[in-house]
Amino acid sequence: MSHVLIIGAGIVGLSSAYYLQKQGHQVTILDKGEVTDSCSFGNAGMIVPSHFVPLASPGMVQQGIRWMFNSKSPFYVRPSADLSLISWGLKFLKSANSGHVSRSAVPLRDLSLLSKQLFETLAKEPGFDFELKNKGILAFYKTEQVAEEEAHLAGKAKELGLDMGVLNAAECQLLQPELQLDVLGAVHYRCDGHLYPPKLMEALIQYLEQNGVNIVRGSEVSRIEQNGTKITKVFTGEKAWEADHYVLASGSWSPAIAKMMDIRVPLMPGKGYSFMEKEPGQRMTIPALLCEARVAITPMNGSIRYSGTMELDKINNRVNMQRVKGIVEAVPKYFSNLHPQLPAAEQVWFGFRPSSPDGLPYIGHSARLKNLVIATGHGMMGLSLGPATGALVSQLISGQKTEIEISAFSPSRF
Repeated sequence: MSHVLIIGAGIVGLSSAYYLQKQGHQVTILDKGEVTDSCSFGNAGMIVPSHFVPLASPGMVQQGIRWMFNSKSPFYVRPSADLSLISWGLKFLKSANSGHVSRSAVPLRDLSLLSKQLFETLAKEPGFDFELKNKGILAFYKTEQVAEEEAHLAGKAKELGLDMGVLNAAECQLLQPELQLDVLGAVHYRCDGHLYPPKLMEALIQYLEQNGVNIVRGSEVSRIEQNGTKITKVFTGEKAWEADHYVLASGSWSPAIAKMMDIRVPLMPGKGYSFMEKEPGQRMTIPALLCEARVAITPMNGSIRYSGTMELDKINNRVNMQRVKGIVEAVPKYFSNLHPQLPAAEQVWFGFRPSSPDGLPYIGHSARLKNLVIATGHGMMGLSLGPATGALVSQLISGQKTEIEISAFSPSRF
C-alpha cells in the first residue's frame, strides 16, 4: 500500500486518516497547531441530513443584506477591498439561485446519509464513545412567515425520503416538557442526530496514534515542491516530507496552501462562536435550532452548548461580543426559562468554517496534480460530513469506485 500525507488534522483530515489506515495505507498528518484547536472541537455537534439546502440560496442574499446592518445579527460580511472576498462574493451571487439549490439537494443528502451511517458504525467500535444520540433536532420558529418556509422545506425533505414532522406548539411541549416554550411550532428533523465533538476528536486521535498514524503537531507547511503533474515534497520549514499521495484538508487555511501549488480553492473563513453552560437539570434533551435567530443549542456532556453566527472575514483572533450577545439574547425569546449568561470573552470559543461560494464542499482529485486529493470547504457541516468525506478520500486514493456520486463536489468546478 502507499504512503499518504494529509495536511490538516480537523475532522476531515482525521477521518481521512482513519479510513486510509483501515485500508492498509501508511499515513502521516501534518498540522500547524496542537490538533485540539480545530473547528471540529467547538461546533454544535449536530449531524444534519436535514441540511440539504446550501448556504448559497436565493433567500440568503436578501436576508444577508438585512443582517449586514445589525451588530448582533447571525450573519456578517466585513466590508473589504480584498480581491479574494470580492471574487468569492461574485461566485456566491451567481450560485444563489433556485436551480443550484435544486441540483444540490440529492448530492448533499447522499453525503449526509452516508456520514450518519458511518457515525453509527464508528460508535460501535471499542473506544469510540462520543455520546452519539439519534433524537433528531427541533427547528423552532416564532413567526408565520418562517413557519411557512419551514413547512415548505419539510415537504421537500419528505420528497427526498428524510424523516421529519411539522409540530404545533403543544406537540413541541410534549417533546420538551421541562422547557417553557414561546413558539408557534417546530419541524422535528428525526433524521438528524448529535454528539459531543471533543470526545469524537479525542477518540479518533487516540485510535490513529495507537495504530501507526504519525500526527505531527506544530508543523506549518511552508513550501510545496512539484515536478510536472505531481507533488514531490511538502516542506515544514527545513523538513521535507515525501509521500505517494497528498490530501489537502486544511479547512479555512486551504486556499493559502493551495496557492503554494498554483491551485485556486475559493473559500472564505466564516467565523462562528460557541460557549458552554452547565445544565444540572438536563431540561433540554433534543437539540434546537432557533430559526429566526440562527442559533443552535445542543445538550452535551452534562452542559448546554450555545452556538451561532457566521462572520465572513480574514482569519483573525477578534471576539465580537456583540455577536455573542445576540446569541444570549435570542434564547429566552424561544425558551422563557432558559437564560444563558453572557460569558467573558476568554470563555467564548471561536472557529473558522471553510465556506465555499456555492455552499458545497470540495471533494475530489485535483485536475492538475494527479497525486493530490482536495477535501475541504464544508462550511458549517464539517463535523457532520467528516466521516463520509474521509471514506470518499480513502476510496479515491485506493482507486475504488466512490460510494456515492461526487461530481457535484468537484474541486475544479470554479
